Amino acid sequence: MSLLSPQFSPITRRRLEVFRCNRRARVSLWVFMVLFVVSLFAELIANDKPIVMQYDGQWYVPLLVDYPETEFGGFLPTRTDYHDPFVQEQIDAHGWALWPPIPYSYQTLDMQMMRPSPASPDAQHWLGTDDQGRDVLARVIYGFRLSVAFALVLTAGSLVAGVMIGGIQGYFGGKTDLIGQRLTEIWSGLPVLFLLIILASFVQPGFWWLLGIMLLFSWLGLVDVVRAEFLRARNLEYVRAAKAMGLPSRLIMWRHVLPNAMVATLTFVPFLFTGAITTLTALDFLGFGLPPGRRRWANWWPRARTTCTHRGWASPPSSACH
Repeated sequence: MSLLSPQFSPITRRRLEVFRCNRRARVSLWVFMVLFVVSLFAELIANDKPIVMQYDGQWYVPLLVDYPETEFGGFLPTRTDYHDPFVQEQIDAHGWALWPPIPYSYQTLDMQMMRPSPASPDAQHWLGTDDQGRDVLARVIYGFRLSVAFALVLTAGSLVAGVMIGGIQGYFGGKTDLIGQRLTEIWSGLPVLFLLIILASFVQPGFWWLLGIMLLFSWLGLVDVVRAEFLRARNLEYVRAAKAMGLPSRLIMWRHVLPNAMVATLTFVPFLFTGAITTLTALDFLGFGLPPGRRRWANWWPRARTTCTHRGWASPPSSACH
């Protein structure tokens, strides 16, 4: 079998041919893959720092290195704000800068806005701004990457856990299946949302923290599907023949039963994927998701405004509140 031209089984080739004939599915896959690959380079597409610049004959890479303001004619050794009009004048007078297509990051406050926030789309903000003056398109790009990455990791972990637990229950049956089913029913009865609320009072939710909590419960829906497939296949002739030949149970499950059970299992995977994105967005909207300021899809929903002080303002415009 060549690595460049793998030899698939006849049934696999037929399934691939059916997929190729489904134009809607094929186009959807390509659109999703292109969007996800593009979002992986979000820092090059939406960022409040230049990708590369030249100042007084010296080369700088602000995208990778934080330079102090004194490097560009400023007076304070603080991190450079490249949207500051003074800094922009110095760069234009002494060099040039290559900006991303969207000159805003997911948490950049546009302090130069002349309109109240949230603002409608314009030439500067292609999808407008949220109620804090942050660019919506930049937040969509970063939120898409975070949400899809979270869903992919959670789906992969759920698939591994669900296949292992469901396969053991279905293949061995008897007391193993009975005890496993009772434990699964007890575990599925735990209120996930209440558990998240309780744990959120002890620790601040993060990406891996939320992923671990969701992984404890996301595999429950897959167990029944895998268990049913293994229960059906354990009494088929090819499994009995493998047992009669003395093949270990782990190899029978891996080489013979699992490939035939993957059709129903993979059918359930898209529901796990979309459910993970929906759950993360719902938790963010309820306030039990990722910490405030992180890029996610629920961040630009209108929330109660809070009074803040920014650069000495007692009652700043809405675009400066955060």
